[in-house]
Amino acid sequence: QVQLVESGGGLVQAGGSLRLSCAASGRTLSGYAMGWFRQAPGKEREFVAAVSWSGGTTYYAGSVKGRFTISRDSAKSTVYLQMNSLKPEDTAVYFCASKPGVRDTTPARYDYWGQGTQVTVSS
Repeated sequence: QVQLVESGGGLVQAGGSLRLSCAASGRTLSGYAMGWFRQAPGKEREFVAAVSWSGGTTYYAGSVKGRFTISRDSAKSTVYLQMNSLKPEDTAVYFCASKPGVRDTTPARYDYWGQGTQVTVSS
């Protein structure tokens, strides 16, 4: 089992920045991939960014590329999502997720999920 806990969500004005954290515990994360997903009211959960725990290879959704940065701190078993130049359309509940093996953009492929943290961007 892998336990994930998100933090750092909140209310921010358009153009502002926010940094999300995902603390992982349980089974060793070696060989795992971790990702961030988001879900707005009335919409399906969508991929935001992913990183491989061992190699640090990153991948981003086109809508956030150049604005968001995913990173991981192996010593703290924590993954971060730095969000800059936030837009109202970024408003959603953000979830941290993990899976064995390579990164993936499909929510169903991820085995472990956090409870989510609300991000609201006002105009």
